[in-house]
Amino acid sequence: PGFPQGISGPQLIEDIKAQSKNFGTEFLQAVVKDIENVENNGKKAFKLHLDNGNIIEAKTVILSTGASAKYLGIENETESIGNGVSACATCDGFFYRGKEVVVVGGGDTAMEEATYLTKLASKVTLIHRRNELRASAIMQERARKNEKIEWKLNYTPVKVITNELGKVSGIELRNNETNEVETLNTDAIFVAIGHKPNTDFLEGKIELDSSGYIITEGKSSKTNIPGVFAAGDVQDNKYQQAITAAGSGAIAALDVEEYLRENNL
Repeated sequence: PGFPQGISGPQLIEDIKAQSKNFGTEFLQAVVKDIENVENNGKKAFKLHLDNGNIIEAKTVILSTGASAKYLGIENETESIGNGVSACATCDGFFYRGKEVVVVGGGDTAMEEATYLTKLASKVTLIHRRNELRASAIMQERARKNEKIEWKLNYTPVKVITNELGKVSGIELRNNETNEVETLNTDAIFVAIGHKPNTDFLEGKIELDSSGYIITEGKSSKTNIPGVFAAGDVQDNKYQQAITAAGSGAIAALDVEEYLRENNL
């Protein structure tokens, strides 16, 4: 919304950040190692312990740490991230213009990534460990109609193959029916198998669901800790879109304002 010609995700983020700066928002690059409940002049507050040794005291906290892409956990994968293994087609797809690539996954994200990559790559092979896809019917139909997408269903990725320069040159697959292993030549592997919320540092402090997402109260951003709120993908295990994250951020800001007012803070 608001960009008739479209805008890339990274550019949208930079524009929002610049707008926030213009309204007085301060940005600090650090990792929060711990959040501690404290009292300040008889009022409840929080101390955020940072990895640089500094401590920030706050009346409220909005947790919006997002979710990170999951990887396959197969041999030679981690070492190849940035050298042909990626979890973001829109970020890295242009490096493989005119080349052959694969997408691993069976949900809407995988269909979207594969369809997007057909605009750049000469061929896209979609690999999924089951015969049936999890993607919505409309996303499946769109992908299946695309002549540049080939399908490897009921195959499990086993190993990332690299050349002498350390660049991805192929992927080993196991046929789940025959158990035979084959190598598929490719210049890049795009992994699209979901996300993991960035909440490890909150375990035991904030109520999380079985997948690690922060549980919020009803349609609000309130967590089980008064004064702590959550917004964006870290509490959204379903939609995970820029527009829904921005909307939940607005909800969190309004909830914070209400909390400060009601508690005379």
